[in-house]
Amino acid sequence: MKKYLLISILTLAACLSCAQQEGAVDVVSSQEYAGFFDVLNKDSLTGVVVIQPDRKSADTLWLKSHIGRLICMSSSHVAALSAIGADSVIVAVSGLRYISDPDIVRNGVADIGYEAALDHEAILALEPDLLVTYAVSGAEPAYVAKLRSVGVKTLVLHDHLEQHPLARAEYVRLFGALTGRMEVADSVYHDVRDRYLELSANVDRTTKVKVLINVPYGDAWYIPGQDGYMSQLVRDAGGEILGAVPGESSSSVVSLEQAYEYSLQADLWLNPGSCRTREELAAAHHMFPRFGPMAKGLPIYNNIRCVNEGGGNDFWESGAVRPDLILEDLISVMNHAKGGDPEESLHYYEGL
Repeated sequence: MKKYLLISILTLAACLSCAQQEGAVDVVSSQEYAGFFDVLNKDSLTGVVVIQPDRKSADTLWLKSHIGRLICMSSSHVAALSAIGADSVIVAVSGLRYISDPDIVRNGVADIGYEAALDHEAILALEPDLLVTYAVSGAEPAYVAKLRSVGVKTLVLHDHLEQHPLARAEYVRLFGALTGRMEVADSVYHDVRDRYLELSANVDRTTKVKVLINVPYGDAWYIPGQDGYMSQLVRDAGGEILGAVPGESSSSVVSLEQAYEYSLQADLWLNPGSCRTREELAAAHHMFPRFGPMAKGLPIYNNIRCVNEGGGNDFWESGAVRPDLILEDLISVMNHAKGGDPEESLHYYEGL
């Protein structure tokens, strides 16, 4: 409740900062789950209020409504635009080979490179109305200041920091406001929200499935906090992630030995890196054959069913807009871990 009260106060402050200008300012999109944006309207302008990760301040970017030329730095933003039928406004992306949506690839949009090596000349030549990017850590990327200095309107979103799956899905409403498709965006979001909540409400929570998650990344084994994105999905599907720290959204690091101890309690192993078979997983580390799910023949599932040839994973693209489909997968996976039959028609997951 405090979070949403603070967001309302910050949005009100953004409105009041414009009060001396002509025309009324209306809040046209106040969010149910998302914590880092709101949308304002003033005459023919759309104002995107970006609440900063520390929740102590907000910035407002005013744009002409119904923008027609957009550059996306994140595949999840591409998915949001595609979901509301506004993908035709995309003129360029960052890392085209990682985009899973075949329509975007077929449309021949430009690739403007990556953060450290953006093609500034190509960006200027495209004359975008807006470039939308993200800040994983919350700190504004260094390239943003350079883009703004040459006149490129740039919007930095914090959707990757949203911890509830429906909060990330709610960003379709922001893109609906920007492209004049708010009614469509509301419909898409409400359908996803209602289906997600219905699926979760019907989960049998008599017993929770104990989940071992991930594999080491480098020398560190990351486990999401109990308030984190994956923990929320697993919890809504009827499971609990072993080692998830209560009250934390960020990940903690555990040793391989501690992960092994968790594995002995696990009913299920989720997201084991890039492995597609048990043989690959067994070969990834000499200890893995001794891990509980491997040694006991328990289910192991990975969210890599929809990885394209370039290495892009649709789990992080369309999955950001369709958490109901991810949840549906996880509910099936949890049922398998409880002794049910494995489900073959999954959206993002596949069994090892």
